[in-house]
Amino acid sequence: MKILVINSGSSSLKYQLIDMETEGVLAKGLCERIGIANSNFIYKANGTTIEQQIDMPSHNVAVKLVLDKLTDKEVGVISSMSEIDGVGHRVVASGEAFKKPTLVTPKAMELMEEIKDLAPLHNPAAIVGVKACLAAMPNTPMVLVFDTGFHFTMPDYAYMYAVDYTHYEKYKIRRYGAHGTSHKFVAEEAAKYLGKNIEDLKIITCHLGNGSSITAVNGGKCIDTSMGFTPLAGVPMGTRSGDIDYAAAEYIAKKEGMDVSEMLTYLNKKCGMLGVSGVSSDFRDLSAAADAGNYRAKLALDMFAYGTKKYIGAYAAALNGVDVIVFTAGIGENDNRIREAALKDMEYLGIKLDAKKNDNCPRGTIAEIQAKGSKVKILVIPTNEELVIARETVKEAKLG
Repeated sequence: MKILVINSGSSSLKYQLIDMETEGVLAKGLCERIGIANSNFIYKANGTTIEQQIDMPSHNVAVKLVLDKLTDKEVGVISSMSEIDGVGHRVVASGEAFKKPTLVTPKAMELMEEIKDLAPLHNPAAIVGVKACLAAMPNTPMVLVFDTGFHFTMPDYAYMYAVDYTHYEKYKIRRYGAHGTSHKFVAEEAAKYLGKNIEDLKIITCHLGNGSSITAVNGGKCIDTSMGFTPLAGVPMGTRSGDIDYAAAEYIAKKEGMDVSEMLTYLNKKCGMLGVSGVSSDFRDLSAAADAGNYRAKLALDMFAYGTKKYIGAYAAALNGVDVIVFTAGIGENDNRIREAALKDMEYLGIKLDAKKNDNCPRGTIAEIQAKGSKVKILVIPTNEELVIARETVKEAKLG
């Protein structure tokens, strides 16, 4: 059984074809600059990478290019599109319209249109990607898998905001979270690696990348998460401000003559690590600048690590203890200095990092980095959101 996983952006489309018998990736790649000049197509399979500058005026054209390459007689990995048993689509925000993975139907697509404003940078692109795949594969079952799905087990007191309750009833204003497929995957992998039943574990998962979120997982279920109504909330991120006093945002807006829409763009795209450092949103650039003596770059990194530390402490309290802390995603998996700073001086919670293990953590595999005597396991686990989407597609489409 083979599942195609699609992650559509406004001008991009990431894809993976996964063999569900082995859960191995047969092919993957990226369509960049869709609808923009100098479009770029990347295809990786059988140890070979093909990169082409090719015109992609729409997502429909991009999907056709993907399917043509997958079935190509020379570099393809399947003989025909009939070998694709299902398609899983990543969707960022679900609102309360979808609380679990859902088959693509006309009714589901109507609901998708209704909630597209919840993630204006992501959901409209997902709709375009689904429609493009439907045009190319009208008879192939497709499933919507939501970043928010894992977080619907939060209790009401955790997901509610202290606003007029009628606004929750009318507009569903609440905490939804994001990165749910990643948090779910690494929590389950942690339990499997430790040989424990996940129902017996209290886990804090730290998905740290250009977009970052932290989640408290009790018995395999999310009880709280750092992102909110949108992915803007939580720790400061690459270009997102994270948590901020709303009055401060209003103050800046008035001083700078910005309207609400412009302020949201500012908070999402011009703040975070980029805004504080003035250097970059890329943590590698920030580390290099900090090492060269750039105060603002160091400040940005310190703010990020401190924000992560505060959420870990808060979730240890919410969980009434913690058994495992997991670091994942680009920064969580690869930045030893951020991991060290985020866990510094937390021995009172039984958290003790082994500096040597942390500094020499192998990439691409699960690693333990806690010190001897640490009461809490500290794991670095590569995430695999695409595999979760593929698994959910098989389950929801009843393909297994």
